[in-house]
Amino acid sequence: MLQDKRILLILTGGIAAYKGLDLIRRLRERGASVTPVLTRAAEQFVTPLSVSALAGHKVYRDLFDLTDEAEMGHIQLSRSADLILVAPATADIMAKMAQGRANDLASTLLLATDTPVMIAPAMNVRMWDHPATQRNLTQLRADGVTVVGPNDGDMACGEFGPGRMAEPLEIVDAVQGHFGPRPLKGKHVLITSGPTHEPIDPVRYIANRSSGAQGTALARALLDLGAQVTFVTGPADVPPPVGADVVRVETAHQMRDAVLAGLPADAAVFAAAVADWRVDGASDAKLKKVVGTLPTLQFAENPDILATVAQMTKGRPTLVVGFAAETNDVIDNATAKRVRKGCDWIVANDVSPETGIMGGSENAVTVISDTGVDSWPRMTKAEVAARLARQIAEALAT
Repeated sequence: MLQDKRILLILTGGIAAYKGLDLIRRLRERGASVTPVLTRAAEQFVTPLSVSALAGHKVYRDLFDLTDEAEMGHIQLSRSADLILVAPATADIMAKMAQGRANDLASTLLLATDTPVMIAPAMNVRMWDHPATQRNLTQLRADGVTVVGPNDGDMACGEFGPGRMAEPLEIVDAVQGHFGPRPLKGKHVLITSGPTHEPIDPVRYIANRSSGAQGTALARALLDLGAQVTFVTGPADVPPPVGADVVRVETAHQMRDAVLAGLPADAAVFAAAVADWRVDGASDAKLKKVVGTLPTLQFAENPDILATVAQMTKGRPTLVVGFAAETNDVIDNATAKRVRKGCDWIVANDVSPETGIMGGSENAVTVISDTGVDSWPRMTKAEVAARLARQIAEALAT
């Protein structure tokens, strides 16, 4: 756990600052001591009184508070912790950190410290995707900063996409991982994610509504546990995880080839929603509309990537995990699929339109293995990923 670990928590300005209150509580539950620092912008979202009450510690706010300097100067404050955690980390604080700017207490602490730093970014999706933010992110990672999230989901501004701060329990898991052993260090995990696009002609294709969010979240969780991750992704809506070896594909055949090229692996997780069929003999030229007639499309079966790997006689990963997206008889259909494919686990979920799971930010899964059926409550896809990653680590350790 985090017994007697000293966390310097910097809360910056953003709607996600309210999650910082729960984060303080979760860290203290696990034995950590939390010293909070608030930026002026953060005080627009949470009050120093509420932060202090939950932390059980004085809140530091002003670089030029002479009383604080007499009691504990900002240099000592920056170096007295075991970890500096910035949550939420806005685009502004990330830019200051990457550029070495120090014009307030938070940025000065971060520049003056020799303590490990972890950030949980939170911002609008356009700000996150902006080249400047991505350049800053690359620089921070190169500087040794650990990054947790962000997640995909609905924004306070009404937009959807990457930029939501990781949930408090995800951040706590990352903090515990920082202090504890990284159970997947030295392990190679291969993950497939996203949909496949099967061409009809050069401008049309067959696809599905998979966003790739669950596969991406799982890759991030496995990276946090120290795994080397090969990430084979179809044309997903969400960006691939930073730190993984990313292989981009379009079709099921390309994904099959990329998976086989990515082996050997200690574990393989097939989260991609691979199209079952393709158009046999897709046209090289755009099909023209002819009034009164309809084109005839002949279909062919796509390769079964999960079964191919699960039934390998040589070089099979120790753990093979499949996903089953069902709309009825979820557990029965998924159980039968696990036996038919020959995989070790099946992660089943109900993707009926009324659930909002396909393409949404939450999931409700059931993990089926030879030891039984384990149904999890509905939670964010990032929380599902963190829990599944821990179980994968436990399975590979035995």
